[in-house]
Amino acid sequence: MSPVSSVRLQSVSKSYGDHRAVVDFSLEVAQGEFLVLLGPSGCGKTTTLRMIAGFVEPSAGRILFGDRDVTDLPPYRRNTGLVFQGYALFPHLTVFENVAFGLRMRRLEREVVERRTQEALRLVRLDGFGERMPRQLSGGQQQRVALARALAIEPEILLLDEPLSNLDAKLREEVRVEIRQLQRRLGLTTVMVTHDQSEALSVADRLVVMSGGEIQQIGTQRELYNAPANQFVASFIGRTNFFAGAMTEPRRFRTESGLEISVAAAAARERLLAIRPERVRLGSANGAANSFAGTVEFVSYLGATTEYVIRLASGDAIAVEAHNDRADGLEPLAVGSQIRVAWDADACQLIS
Repeated sequence: MSPVSSVRLQSVSKSYGDHRAVVDFSLEVAQGEFLVLLGPSGCGKTTTLRMIAGFVEPSAGRILFGDRDVTDLPPYRRNTGLVFQGYALFPHLTVFENVAFGLRMRRLEREVVERRTQEALRLVRLDGFGERMPRQLSGGQQQRVALARALAIEPEILLLDEPLSNLDAKLREEVRVEIRQLQRRLGLTTVMVTHDQSEALSVADRLVVMSGGEIQQIGTQRELYNAPANQFVASFIGRTNFFAGAMTEPRRFRTESGLEISVAAAAARERLLAIRPERVRLGSANGAANSFAGTVEFVSYLGATTEYVIRLASGDAIAVEAHNDRADGLEPLAVGSQIRVAWDADACQLIS
């Protein structure tokens, strides 16, 4: 039995004059799913989120929550909770009053407002902070207040618009874990927008990669990383080495520079070969199908790993990610070192 859809977008488009911000966007979000819209600035992901929320009217298409068509409904009739990038807290109101704001706008009884506000603050671990002003809170605490305000109204759908972009790196990691754990505990259907791939990979059930207002690929983290639909997805999800060329035999790819690379999959039309840096080995070929000599051109120590750029005799450069707890005894390499790089045939991804 297929999961029940909480949100359905059917051929949704949005144009501003001649500019097409979102083009023929169709998507189903399952009940309780955490879906992330991922892409660079200007790809249409925030416009899509705001159409779901009701702040932007589609130029074409339909938006449904379950079986209810909400395309023409204003935001206050959609029962969505939206967390903005910049928190959007009222500076003159206390934490309690900020969280209670949406409930009071719904003219709920005082006892209901009190109870649901306190429950929301407990959910985000801010009970006891109700009398503080936003300026007395850290960035992470302010973001949790914004989340509590969205949860207090008991929304059908939780919408997160770049919710962590104003936090420092360490705090981003902490808050995104908290958001994901809370979402799972509540079973709340959630759609988040971000341009940060590591953030998206860490929280999503599924990802929608967008570019130029269009969906490039939808799938799980593993599907997008291991089987990218095109060059854009392969380059946006993780780092990738690309080689242009063509298949010369069923399992042989010849690059434009003349490298002969063995591949695992038989193909004919593909014109691009991709290899992830972590799939490339340094030193001995160890029976690898592909092995080439090169010179170290760049070294970057990153703690657990070291990133190398190796210039091959063909003139191609290839990035290599090596773990620093290596068991092969290979010493760290310096710029100018001569070394062999090797990878297996199944490390090659062919992209049309």
